This record gives sequence, structure tokens and C-alpha cells, in this order.
Amino acid sequence: MTEAVITAASGKIVTIGITPTEPSSAFGYIRACTPLGLAHAPNALAVESFVEKPDSETAQKYLDSGDYTWNAGMFVAPVSLMLQHLEKNEPELYAGVMKIAKAWDTPERESIMDQTWGTLPKTAIDYAVAEPAAAAGDVAMVPGSFSWDDVGDFDAVARLNQEKHGEGLTILGDEDNVINQGCSGIVVANSNRKISVIGLEDIVVVDTPDALLVAPRERAQAVKDTVAELKDRGLADLL
Repeated sequence: MTEAVITAASGKIVTIGITPTEPSSAFGYIRACTPLGLAHAPNALAVESFVEKPDSETAQKYLDSGDYTWNAGMFVAPVSLMLQHLEKNEPELYAGVMKIAKAWDTPERESIMDQTWGTLPKTAIDYAVAEPAAAAGDVAMVPGSFSWDDVGDFDAVARLNQEKHGEGLTILGDEDNVINQGCSGIVVANSNRKISVIGLEDIVVVDTPDALLVAPRERAQAVKDTVAELKDRGLADLL
């Protein structure tokens, strides 16, 4: 992190790039291959672009090239530079954030938050700041070789939790309610019902009192499509 701080102090928005261990299509990538030439941050590279989650074949090409790291969404940066790009690219969001910041240490903080927060545009920092700043040459990457995972779906949850007694199935919740007959994957048992899974590989089962999700682990990220459909049907209370 020392190199990230030094690079940020030189006037860059610094993102931490995670060294890939496999050609994953579950993560976004950062393309950075030109050294910045900073004496005390020799590993700092200029970011050329941020890349959305690729298909498996493209991910393998990224891994083979050595020019790409996983985008962990971690930043070390001068606040003034972040705000400069936010104001330029998302002026409405910037104005709302500054309104909240101005009221933060005043008695009006709660009322300003209530009035403003829900009206702000829902724009990810990647789109509002990181990508346009990279295009302007203001983003650098410092590699991180530490263990990391993006806990963004149930597949990631399974990777980060040990299988039950080496049986191939990760169980979160009441293990006594799960009857496993030759299955692998993850079961989240949170409904007090008995769950029997038979002869299925790499499954995701999430059982709650008011909803049930069943999917293959490789499609775990597609749950966002279900979320969108539930909202369209007026069933957001299930989320």
C-alpha cells in the first residue's frame, strides 16, 4: 500500500490491481502496462482502460498477455482529484454530494441527508470517476498479490466457505435441515424446512421463509436478472 500512497501523492487516482490466478470471467479487468517511472513506486503503472467482465476465451488472453489485473474496486486517491472528475462527469451527483458534505457537521445533517440521498443518480464510481479519469491519464495501478475475492454472488460465497466435512457441499445455516445425497455446491438453509438435494453438481440453493432460489453455480451472477424481474412484478418486498 506504500506504493499506492506515494503514487496518489504524485497526483493520480490509484486503483489496486489483483494479480489474476485464473482466467476468470466473473471479474472486471484493468489494462495497465506502462511504468510511471516513480522512484519510490517502481510497480506503479499507467492505467489504459477498465474492461468489463470478459468471456472465458478473452479472459485467457488477458491472463496470457500479462497486461491485465483483476479490478477489485479499491482506490487510493487525492479527494480533490476524485471530486474534480465527479464534477465534470456527473455534475448532479457532485452537487448532491457537496450539499451533504457541507451539512455534515451541522444540526441539519440528518434532514439534508433525507432530502438529498434518495434523489442522487445511481452511478457506480467506475463510470462516474475511474473510467473517464483513466481516459484523461489520471489513473494509475499498483498491483496487489494478496488473497482476494469479489463476494458478489453465491458462487463466491461457496469459494470462501469450507465444504461440510469434505462432502463437496457448502452449507450455510442449519446443517441438520439439509440432506445431501452426492451433491456439490452451496446450500443456504434459512427457512427451517428440510432440504433434500440429490445427485446435482455445483448447485446453488438458497431457501428463505418467503422465497427459494435454485441455480447452477456458473449462473450464480444471473440472480440480478431475477431481482430485476421481481421489481418489475411489484415484488420488491422479497428482496
